[in-house]
Amino acid sequence: MVIDGPVVGVRLQLLTGVRDTVPGRGIIERLTLRLGSERLLDSSALNDRRVGVVCNPASVDRDLRHVADRLFTHAGARLTAIFGPQHGFRSDVQENMIETGHAADDIRRVPVYSLYSETREPTAEMLRDIDALVIDLQDVGTRIYTYIYTMAKCLVAARKHGVRAIVCDRPNPIGGVAVEGPMLAKGFESFVGLYPIPMRHGMTIGELARLFNEEFGIGADLDVVSMQGWRREMFFDATGVPWVLPSPNIPTLDSAIVYPGTVLFEGTNVSEGRGTTRPFELVGAPWIVGEHFADALNRLELPGVRFRPAAFEPTFHKHAHTSCGGCQIHVLDRATFRPVETGVALLEAFRASGHDRFAWRNPPYEYECEKLPIDILAGSSELREQIERGRSARDIAQSWTESVEAFLTVRRRFLLY
Repeated sequence: MVIDGPVVGVRLQLLTGVRDTVPGRGIIERLTLRLGSERLLDSSALNDRRVGVVCNPASVDRDLRHVADRLFTHAGARLTAIFGPQHGFRSDVQENMIETGHAADDIRRVPVYSLYSETREPTAEMLRDIDALVIDLQDVGTRIYTYIYTMAKCLVAARKHGVRAIVCDRPNPIGGVAVEGPMLAKGFESFVGLYPIPMRHGMTIGELARLFNEEFGIGADLDVVSMQGWRREMFFDATGVPWVLPSPNIPTLDSAIVYPGTVLFEGTNVSEGRGTTRPFELVGAPWIVGEHFADALNRLELPGVRFRPAAFEPTFHKHAHTSCGGCQIHVLDRATFRPVETGVALLEAFRASGHDRFAWRNPPYEYECEKLPIDILAGSSELREQIERGRSARDIAQSWTESVEAFLTVRRRFLLY
């Protein structure tokens, strides 16, 4: 169910807008939209309900008011619990794959439950004093981002324990048009991929909630509160909504734009830039000479992107306090840039330049203790095997076409905008 009914085919009411000139992109229109959380909290839908909320620091509205604060002061609802995803409710745990503990929130005087702990699904005890579970998380448009599976597990728990789930929709920061990358294959499910969707799915978190709930059979009592004023071609900086980093290593929109491809480096011994101020935009390794490496990549003439030679020293994570050569990825044309194909080309380049030094990372990874992390990230062993056989990034990208087209047919039924 969608609050206020489906909006497919309905002319969206835009509130206000300004036109800005952006270097390299010409004139863009910045539109002020209403988030799902704003529409929910401005309605009477939560009156006389005990409410739990799944959120983190990015769960704010256009005025930077946090959803937990708005629920705490809501005239009709009673906030009874807060739930935090990976990195914690306060997003203060920098490293990935580090669990967070349960706590109490002294400001709002409610328990804070971690859904990246001994459980990733709310328990009956956690939901005991809750009539409605509100989910207000900022996704980044990539299959492996765990927040969408935190949402999915909340839907499962809501069905089991008779709680209504309400997902507040937010923009896909990298747009809702382009879909790209390999599909998750059966047998490769994990907490960075529970359902068969492509790496770059082109959906909002509310649309994904509907897809997961209906197509993949969760069957929760679900409301999705749609946005007002969002268009599929919008990147986040066209929405008028302030950017708050959704997790510690996605500090900027630029990081989110390249993330669908460079997140694959989590499955290797190459640094994906964690421990720098430009994670996922900077990639490198100690054996790389940046100038030669960037020149070789630029000769590929990948669409919408240039590679600048770079050296960096991560302060933590892979190769901490060791100088790494590599490149910074500069996206010059978002419309033509293909992040997943670019990520594959980078993998091939590091593997070719590494001689015997490049390696696939060994498990465990995100609660998977047997399969290689690169296979969990890619959604199957096929991508790794294609790279090992020497297939080009362009050929590998062509191999995704059929499965992406099939996904687009399914996806169309769940789009809200």
